[in-house]
Amino acid sequence: MTQTLSKFADTNDSDRPIGAPDGLGVVRPVVLGATGQLSGEPEVRVAGAHDQPQSMCPAFGALRVALRMRRTASVLVGSACCVYGLTFTSHFYGARRSVGYVPFDSETLVTGKLFEDVREAAYQLADPERYDALVIINLCVPSASGVPLRLLPESINGVRIIGIDIPGFGVPTHAEAKDVLAAAMLRRARQEAEQGPVQAPRGGRATRPTVALIGEMFPVDPVTLGMLLEPLGLAAGPVLPTREWRELYGALAGVAAAAIHPQYTGVCNEFAVAGRPVVGSAPVGYEGTAAWLEGIAAACGVSAANLDAAKNRWLPATRQALAGAPIKGRITLSGYEGSELLVGRVLVESGADLRYVGTACGRTPWSQQDCEWLQSKGVRVQYRATLEQDLDAMAEFAPDLVIGTTPVVQKAKEAATPALYFTNLISARPLIGPAGAGSLAQVINAALASRPRFDAMDAFFGAAHGLPVALGTVRAATGKGA
Repeated sequence: MTQTLSKFADTNDSDRPIGAPDGLGVVRPVVLGATGQLSGEPEVRVAGAHDQPQSMCPAFGALRVALRMRRTASVLVGSACCVYGLTFTSHFYGARRSVGYVPFDSETLVTGKLFEDVREAAYQLADPERYDALVIINLCVPSASGVPLRLLPESINGVRIIGIDIPGFGVPTHAEAKDVLAAAMLRRARQEAEQGPVQAPRGGRATRPTVALIGEMFPVDPVTLGMLLEPLGLAAGPVLPTREWRELYGALAGVAAAAIHPQYTGVCNEFAVAGRPVVGSAPVGYEGTAAWLEGIAAACGVSAANLDAAKNRWLPATRQALAGAPIKGRITLSGYEGSELLVGRVLVESGADLRYVGTACGRTPWSQQDCEWLQSKGVRVQYRATLEQDLDAMAEFAPDLVIGTTPVVQKAKEAATPALYFTNLISARPLIGPAGAGSLAQVINAALASRPRFDAMDAFFGAAHGLPVALGTVRAATGKGA
């Protein structure tokens, strides 16, 4: 089991948050200035070898954020093979714009000419007619070599220059790399707003107080969140990471922020510096929805009458949705998107026998409520979960269904156990409110129902080719995991 929040001082660097508003934060922390006040300046967390990603290159997360924003150009500084892989993956996921690349060799790296090349590229690209911002990302080699993107001008020809380091040895997951860029942009927007008037949101200012939504969610979830907020007298604000620079100002103009995905600790830090409270967890399942509505109401000063109205509207509907879409089966769950604990809550309230939740992301204050809730239901929660830990859980609990990353799913299917890829089949579905329960149950029950097909294939191919006995056969013969 993971250690409780009070034991952070005893954990290793891979599980110990640092630097959040209440002293607990994680990657890309806000640091204290000479006066001891929050300065808002980022630092790359130094990670050990055990923190090296077991998933895709983390820089993909930051690049994805930049490529999804209007009027934003992206430039990578790193080895050619890394740049090729990142651009290939980005275009595979639907990016429709070019990615800049500043090449280097040993000479330009050692002599410092690489920085001059990056600076020259920034001046060539900084066209205010086309761009609001230019994002420059140092990959592993230039980050390790200290190529100082912080020395680039803050803006060129009115185009903001945002330089960040995303080394694989310092940012453990692509989900947390999204936070690094989103926080850097929010920090710049906050500083601009402090200087005077800024651009209004594209759709105009909201007529009700808004709550900014933190996390890259399924498109229908922000709409559902807005509906949940409506009886509280509130409205959903912009979603971070944003799709346009001006939305950053709208997010800061809200009365609070909701950390739907808890790994955005840098973004949460920026809201804290701006004086905006941040509410953790999300309205998932019956108990999660009730707790979230209460947390939002407390943070935003909502009256007891409005809170009761919101609960009366949404809690019965959520309970009905859960009852109408039950899940029966033993499940282990793992992933690297940051929403794993939220999915776990929905599974438990849907009736699933959930034994294990592993997330590649680190423990943060914003997921603590979810962690404690799951543990109270007998679920093992593992932060900074490794592939080996996910596979050990699968072997220990002999689940009817495995939800996990690609290598976990591969191992499960080799063992004739139904399995679902978390990123494409679970996290890419509605999760919030009544819609979340029904959506998850549909895909999970279909996978659970495929057990007879796996058993038939296992019996046929195993007998015909002398393959190792599968996990399902072991369960039937020994009763292990019952």
